[in-house]
Amino acid sequence: MGIVQIIAVITILLLLVKPLGTYLYYAFSNEPNRSDRIFGGIEKGIFKLGGLKELGGMSWKKYAISFLSTNIVLVAFGYLILRLQGGLPLNPNGIGELEQSLTFNTVISFITNTNLQHYSGETGLSYFSQMAVITMLMFTSAASGLSVAVAFVRGITGGKTLGNFFQDFVKSHTRIFLPLALLVTLILVALQVPQTLQPTLEVSTLEGQSQQIAIGPVASLESIKHLGTNGGGFFGANSAHPFENPSPLTNVIEMLSMWMLPASLPYMYGLFAKNKRQGWGIFSAMMILFVLLLSLNFYAESKGNPAIHAMGIDVSQGSMEGKEVRFGIAQSSLFTTVTTAATTGSVNNMHDTQTPLGQITPLALMMLNNVFGGKGVGLINMLMYAILAVFLCGLMVGRTPEFLGRKIEAREMKLIAIAILIHPLIILAPTALSFLTDLGQGSISNPGYHGLTQVLYEYASSAANNGSGFEGLADNNTFWNMMTGLVMLLGRYISMIAMLAVAGSLLRKQPVPETIGTFRTDNGLFTGILIGTVLIIGALTFLPVIVLGPIAEHLTLR
Repeated sequence: MGIVQIIAVITILLLLVKPLGTYLYYAFSNEPNRSDRIFGGIEKGIFKLGGLKELGGMSWKKYAISFLSTNIVLVAFGYLILRLQGGLPLNPNGIGELEQSLTFNTVISFITNTNLQHYSGETGLSYFSQMAVITMLMFTSAASGLSVAVAFVRGITGGKTLGNFFQDFVKSHTRIFLPLALLVTLILVALQVPQTLQPTLEVSTLEGQSQQIAIGPVASLESIKHLGTNGGGFFGANSAHPFENPSPLTNVIEMLSMWMLPASLPYMYGLFAKNKRQGWGIFSAMMILFVLLLSLNFYAESKGNPAIHAMGIDVSQGSMEGKEVRFGIAQSSLFTTVTTAATTGSVNNMHDTQTPLGQITPLALMMLNNVFGGKGVGLINMLMYAILAVFLCGLMVGRTPEFLGRKIEAREMKLIAIAILIHPLIILAPTALSFLTDLGQGSISNPGYHGLTQVLYEYASSAANNGSGFEGLADNNTFWNMMTGLVMLLGRYISMIAMLAVAGSLLRKQPVPETIGTFRTDNGLFTGILIGTVLIIGALTFLPVIVLGPIAEHLTLR
């Protein structure tokens, strides 16, 4: 039955890819279409209110500056609200302001679409902060990432310009996230997810004791939390909390919410490239990697903990430690894989309590950083690997590589090298540094191999802008708040700016006519080469530290 559940969810996703990808294409192609009748007037009003008289195309530099400056303004606004929340309205529980380093970490976490949480939402934030900062940044960070992805696609597929950031940013809200978030919110409310501004409930237990039950505007946050691949929970327990995710049905809705937009972007890319096979090839590579790592996690969790089995205890139900009974092994494994493949970070079970082999799946997905990915980041990274694969194949046959009719030369490869190398650097270097300092080691709650995995997971989650917590790490202190904050900034902006520069460079080049010697990038052979490129680079970079962590722990347990 577990396998049937997994197949059913994947089948629903496959049915959504084409219609949603087509809608994304028409939303951002800037060609007249039916949706203009619904959203065109609203967008014109927003542009007029913002003083945007001209919406002409931007160079990659102007697009990047517009993207960065918008994010800086949002960071300043969010930081101010969190520091002053104790005196602001909609704070019925009387919660005070956040500590400075925690405020820095929280604002950086949400503007970078990471949503790593070193605080517990129900006790650390007021309702106003949850809505005006957390929910707001969930919308704007997702819209920023989607806008950059669309600009990148325009550049490499031969568009006239990269587009206008502010136009893309507004369209991402009006045509994608706001309508979908409203729909999902209504569905979640109908399925018993709370949506209220009432203060914490005080109830009497069966023993006659008083108990505080936190509530709030949960459903509205949950919708954009998953649609925007954000992942930050209203409660500290995230989607394992029964108010955030009360049933198997809401679990499926939340998985599809965080998965359907990233999965549809390759199809949108194929439409921009005027070759749907290009999009399906990228999607196939993503899905094959996804299924392989999902199979590893599901197998490991279904087999149970070998140390417990060796004690003669029945493990026929699998490893249920840290999992909710209402979800079971299948929906927990699928949720784990989806949330790290889509770089969402929402969790319905504690990854710290998974078997060592099962822990490899979320770690590997964050380290690869391109299996579906967040709003556009996964597509950008997979196309980055596609360009690299074409370049390597061109070197093997002694031919100047071409991708979508543009020659790939030294400038593009230098920028891609920066984007590829920064990711392992900001994971492995801080991990090593944390073990060299008392501040870093003092937060580790488990000795040995598991302790290494705790630290590695924290930085992998930050660098991949995933945000899921391995838990067990005492990370709410100045050292971890500042370290992970810096890693999140570098992981978000360096690669995105580098890839915008690649798109701008390719956009300026004259198209090269296809010949008999042109290496095709729209067939099964290239999909296989692309998967091999991703795995080889990922294995060479991260396999040694995976061996020192989860694999060593598994062998020790056995």
